[in-house]
Order: sequence, then structure tokens, then C-alpha cells
Amino acid sequence: MLNKNKLLSQREVNVIPDVSKALSWLEAHPNALKGIGRGIERETLRVKPDGHLAESRHPDSLGSALKHDWITTDFAETLLEFITPVDQNIDHMLAFLRDIHRHVARELGDERMWPFSMPCLIDDADRIELAQYGSSNIGRMKTLYRQGLKNRYGALMQTISGIHYNFSLPLSFWQEWADVKDAESGKETISAGYLRLIRNYYRFGWVIPYLFGASPAISSSFLQGRESKLPFETDGKDSLWLPYATSLRLSDLGYTNKSQSGLGITFNSLEGYVKALKAAIKTPSEEYAAMGTKDAEGNWLQLNTNVLQIENELYAPIRPKRVTRSGEAPSDALLRGGIEYIEVRSLDINPFSAVGVDANQVRFLDLFLIWCTLADAPEMSADELLCSRKNWNRVVLEGRKPNQMISVGCSETEHPLVEVGKALFDDLHRVAEVLDSNQGSTQYQQVCDQLVASFDDPELTYSARILQAIKENGVTGTGIALAEQYRHMLCEEPLEVVSEEDFTRQALESVAAQKKLEEEDTLDFEAYLASREG
Repeated sequence: MLNKNKLLSQREVNVIPDVSKALSWLEAHPNALKGIGRGIERETLRVKPDGHLAESRHPDSLGSALKHDWITTDFAETLLEFITPVDQNIDHMLAFLRDIHRHVARELGDERMWPFSMPCLIDDADRIELAQYGSSNIGRMKTLYRQGLKNRYGALMQTISGIHYNFSLPLSFWQEWADVKDAESGKETISAGYLRLIRNYYRFGWVIPYLFGASPAISSSFLQGRESKLPFETDGKDSLWLPYATSLRLSDLGYTNKSQSGLGITFNSLEGYVKALKAAIKTPSEEYAAMGTKDAEGNWLQLNTNVLQIENELYAPIRPKRVTRSGEAPSDALLRGGIEYIEVRSLDINPFSAVGVDANQVRFLDLFLIWCTLADAPEMSADELLCSRKNWNRVVLEGRKPNQMISVGCSETEHPLVEVGKALFDDLHRVAEVLDSNQGSTQYQQVCDQLVASFDDPELTYSARILQAIKENGVTGTGIALAEQYRHMLCEEPLEVVSEEDFTRQALESVAAQKKLEEEDTLDFEAYLASREG
């Protein structure tokens, strides 16, 4: 009876591509999914016990933020970023991530790690210190790039934190699925497969903020007196929220760059994507040209006056990636070797986890990204990409609204979000059975069963659960309590997979590597920047 109901719901919601053939193939080739590569990057602000942003420098005991493999900084000195190596084992990857948190928690003294994506109390955005990477040309350039971000978008937006999930399918999958012989000769086919994944992600990835969005509220200090058109409710103190929001981080309040919407960057071919991206870093911006690259005193304001200073400035919920060689631009790496993995950038910090993400989320992303690879994905125009953005906006601002509707692309036909979500999970459950059969467990199926309930009961979503706590204790009060709870927990726990010796060695080697860079620089900074522009 269950399967009949599933088929009915699938036909009823014909917005979901028919992947029955692909799923049947997958069920006949379960070994093709053995060896999925994963990695996590977690950002978190360092805060004082009272919930205000810390003002201290990146701790020397953690090593060089420029050269450390696992512990660095993002936009600001106070914005930590933790990076796990590529891993095929979920539990080991999360244990590695937790060990980084345990080590850092012990090194932070009285400071804590903020448990939310949206920032803590920030009294004066001008006092946020940009991340510092030393006196080498590359170090100075990284700081100057951040100066440009600050001047273009404001420092507050740059202190928003998230989780990035890096995912790659094993070569064996592409060999079975697409008759690829090896990674080099099959790079065009593999790249086309990942671009198909990306197009489906744009069409259906709103399911991620629906389930896992955890930023329905902000501290009023985030607005710094600016007006917002959003109809916020408030506790009359420091907390503002939208009653049905899932992820304000992904809204126009968070990471946006309106000048990027006209770039025409699409994901139909790797060459087309790279060409449009390269054009963006060469396209002058009137707004940024008016700002100039230096002020009247000769101080640098930004790297250049183009729409994008560098490729990483493109704000996207998902990116095609390849590990770069020394001095290589990300797009050149993609052209050289094809897409190696994809980076999912739509995950809010999970406030219910001491490390900002949990195994259930990782397993869901595995299922969803595999589905995105298998499902047909017609080419997307730049216009359809903009239409999909409207769909996402609807979910991030009022995804839990009763009877919420959803569409695909620029279609005027709308469907109940609940029905689309449940139809998607019918497919995901079949993928879960294949992954579980490889591991002799039911963990993926349990994740499906647990998460699908969030469509019938939106109160089970992360955003609804955290909003309830915020309404009771405020954004700051809730954040302080969780930060203190996790600090105590992490400081008490022993390391699992990384030793203190490993952390000490990484710190010392990173400092030595930065020093070597600084000693070997021969060009002055302006000549160095000119050489990169060329």
C-alpha cells in the first residue's frame, strides 16, 4: 500500500523529474556509490562571555591562519574557520571536526564560539578587524580583498557564518554510470555530471533551508540602525524575527550582491561557466570605480574596481570546485582538470550541535546530491536561475507558512511545498536503501523517515525549534547559553582522532611556512598585484 501511495504522490506532483529508471540502475549497481568523498568547512565567530564580539587577535597558539591546514580565519580576525581533510567515513570526518573544536575551545581562554549563523552583538561594525595574514604579498592581498568586501558590502554581512559541505562521487560511479575509463579522459563527462547536479540543486535545493535553516531571527544590532523592509516581529529587546522564516542568512538581508545578478553565469557547460566567471572579474563596475582603489591618503580600498575582485567573490549556494595548484585561479583549475567536487554553501550553522553540523545533515546531503546527479536536468538560462532565486527566497522568508506553494524555474504552475517535499523523499528513500545496503545498516533510511515528518509538521524543522527558544530567551540569551554549554562540553571531552602533538606540529609548521613566504617575496606589493592582474 505504501508504494502505491508513493507512486500516486509522485504523479500528483509532476514537478519532480521521473528518476525511476536511474534509481533502478542504482539499485542494480550499489557498489558504484562506495567511496564518496566528503569534507566540511565550519565558520564561527569568537565572542566574549556576554555575547559581544571578541576584539582579540587570532590566537598565536593556533598557528598561522595563512598556512594552517585545519584552522584559519575567514573575513575577520574573530571569524574562525575549521576545515576537515577529505574523508570517506562520516563518523571519522565529524570526529576530526569535533577534535578541532575541542582543541580550539581549550585555546580560547574565556572566549566562546558563537553557535548561530547570524552574528552576535556587534556595537560598531567599523571596529571589526579584518583577518590578518602577515607581510607576504599573498597575505597582504588576502587582507586587501577583505577590505574590498567591507567597502562594497559592509563588514556586518561578512560576519555571517555558515557550513560548507564538499562532496565528490567516486570514480567508480562515473565508470559505471557514464562509461568513463579514467578521471583524465573522462573529465568532460564527469564535469557535465556535476553541472547536472548543480542545475537540479538550483531547482530543488530550497529543501535544505526548509529542513535545516536555523536563522529565523537576528539581533537588532545586526541592522545598526538601518531600516529593513521585512515585517519583523520583536520581543522589544534585542531580537527580531519573521514567524515563518527558515534562513535569514540566505535572504537579501544576508549574503547578496545585486550587481552579480546580471552576469549571465550559468551551469550548462564548464566552458560557459568559466567564460562568464572570467568576464565578471574583468567587467568594470561604475559603483566600485567611483570608490576607487585607493583613498586620498593612498590607502588601499579594494583590489580593483571590477564587478568581482576575484572569483571567490561570486556569491552562490553551490560551486563547482577543483583543488588548485600554487598560484592557479579556481577557474583555471577547472579548465585544466574538470570539476573534482562540489561545494554546498546553503547550510546554516546547526545550533543544536557543538560543531555546527551533524551526521543526519551529512547523510541527507549525500542522498539529495546523488538524486541531483541522477535526475534529468534541462539546461537553465540566466533568467531561470533568477526565477529559482525567487523560489528560494519564498522558502527562506516564509517556508513554514501554512499551505506554502512552490514552483520550478519560471513556471507559473505552483504546487504545495509539502507535496513536492514528500515526493522528493520518496525518491531519496530508494537512494537511502542502496547506501544502507553497502554499509549493512539503516542509518540513511532512518534519516529519511525522521526528516520527511517535517513537511507534515513544520514545528520539527530547525528554524521552528530554535525560534521557540529565541522567543523565550532572546537571540543573545540563547546564543550565550548554547555557547557556554558547548564550550564546557568540548573542553571536557578528550581528543578522538587528532592528537595534541598533531595540533602542535601543525601550528609550528604553519608559522614556519608563513615566515618562509615572507622571506622569499621579491616583488613589491603593487608590482605583485599588477602581475596577478596580467
